[in-house]
Amino acid sequence: MRFSVPKRLLAVALAVAGVAIAAPAAQAGQAPKPKPTIVLVHGAWADASGWNGVITRLRHDGYTVKAPANPLRGLASDAAYIRSVLNATTGPIVLVGHSYGGAVITNAATGDKDVKALVYVSAFVPDAGDTVLGLATKYEGSKLTPEATQATPLPNGDLDVTINPANFRDVFAGDLPKWQSDLLAVTQRPVAQSALLEPSGTPAWKTIPSYAVVSKADHAIPVAAQRFMTQRAHAKTTEVNASHAALISQPGAVTRVIETAARS
Repeated sequence: MRFSVPKRLLAVALAVAGVAIAAPAAQAGQAPKPKPTIVLVHGAWADASGWNGVITRLRHDGYTVKAPANPLRGLASDAAYIRSVLNATTGPIVLVGHSYGGAVITNAATGDKDVKALVYVSAFVPDAGDTVLGLATKYEGSKLTPEATQATPLPNGDLDVTINPANFRDVFAGDLPKWQSDLLAVTQRPVAQSALLEPSGTPAWKTIPSYAVVSKADHAIPVAAQRFMTQRAHAKTTEVNASHAALISQPGAVTRVIETAARS
C-alpha cells in the first residue's frame, strides 16, 4: 500500500532533518527584480531639500533616488523638464510629487511606460482642464489667501508668487518647530502665477497606479480637496496628522507609502 504525504508536511520533515530543499526551477534561475528609481518632485514655495528625511530613508533601504529642482515656471514647461529627467533614468520609476509637484508629475508621466506608480504627497491631483488655483479654492479651509501671499512683477509680465513670511508657518508648516518654518520661509522658491492658472493636460493617473498621503491639518490644500482629488484618481490613500509640510514632518510615513508603491 502506498501512502501520500502532503507536500507541506514533507517540506517540514525535511527541514527538521536538515535536508536542503531546492527552489522551484522557475524561481531558481530568476534574478531578483531591480528596485525602481524613486524620483521626488518638490512643489511651490519649497526646494528639493524638503525631501531630505525621505531620501535618507529610501537610500538606507537600497533605493536609487533623484530629487531634481522643479523650475516652477509653468505647468507644461515644468512637466517637460521632469519628463527629461525620466527619460534619462534607466529602468522602472516611482514618481512622487508634493503640492504643486503633484500637478507636474500628473503631466510628466503621461504615456511613460517606465513609470510604474505615482505617489501624491499633500498634493494636487488634477484632471484634464483643472488648474492648481481652481483646485485650491474648490473647498473652504485654505489659508493661502491673497493677503497671505506676495507678488513680484517679472519682465515678461508674469508675477512671482511667494507666501508672506509672517504667514508661512500657519499656511505651510504648522507642525514644524518655529525655527525650522522660519528658515523655510526665508528660503522658499517662488512660483510663477501663470503656472497656477495653467490648465492641466491628460492625467497620468488614468493609466498608472496611484498612491497618496493626505494631510489632515493642511492649511494650503484643504483636506476635503485632497480627498476629492485622490478619490477621483482611485489612489490608495494614507491619511496623516500633518501640515502641508508632511514630507518634512512625517518622513517615515511618506517613505512607507513610497516603498509600498515601489513593491507593488
